[in-house]
Amino acid sequence: MQHLGGDDRSSTRVRMVDAALRCLARQGATKTTVDDIARESGFSRATLYRTFPGGKDDVLEAVVSTEVARLFSSLAVAMGGASDLEEVLVAGMTEAARHMSAHRALGYMLNHEPGAILPSLTFAGMDRILFMAGDLAAPFFARWLDPDQASRAAEWAIRIVLAYVADPAPGTDLTDPDDTRALVRTFVLPGILALREPSGEFPSVSSSESHTSAEAHTSTDPPRSTTSKGAVQ
Repeated sequence: MQHLGGDDRSSTRVRMVDAALRCLARQGATKTTVDDIARESGFSRATLYRTFPGGKDDVLEAVVSTEVARLFSSLAVAMGGASDLEEVLVAGMTEAARHMSAHRALGYMLNHEPGAILPSLTFAGMDRILFMAGDLAAPFFARWLDPDQASRAAEWAIRIVLAYVADPAPGTDLTDPDDTRALVRTFVLPGILALREPSGEFPSVSSSESHTSAEAHTSTDPPRSTTSKGAVQ
């Protein structure tokens, strides 16, 4: 984050990134030019090219990297106070949904230029986000999960949030902690508990998990595959 200028709000790089975000929120990526970004930032075109030799493409890449870093900073604050595994999932997913739903540039592009933003949320772009999410999650999940399990849990959570933000489902609002908790209890925690069961090394982490796990083991019905819009299979 320091490399991205996250701790230096007056830096040239961050001023240009923030200027690009304002341009993107007004007119999207297609119409935004290098001149627009330079003018919005208060710097000359030459200064912009000295900072970002690749021009607009480099600026947009920096926008993505910086905004991911900012999102993860806010997630660290939200997840840091969690007292159990369910709470860390609910806090992280709710904060991520709120942050992304309120993001003006992201909202404009999802509504008007989905082809410009979706590549960053799919395939190689998604792999990069998921890798960073796994790195972030490890210290927060380490009290209840081993590193590999923590990374997989983070991947599931971020996939679900991205799916719901890009295509909201009626009746489920992930910016509402109660809705997020219901989704976590129904779909996310059972999967994480299934990952954990073979080792038998970790204790039960919340009453809700114990209740869910007990139901799963005492049911006489054969297991069924349950799906939800946006949930990972």
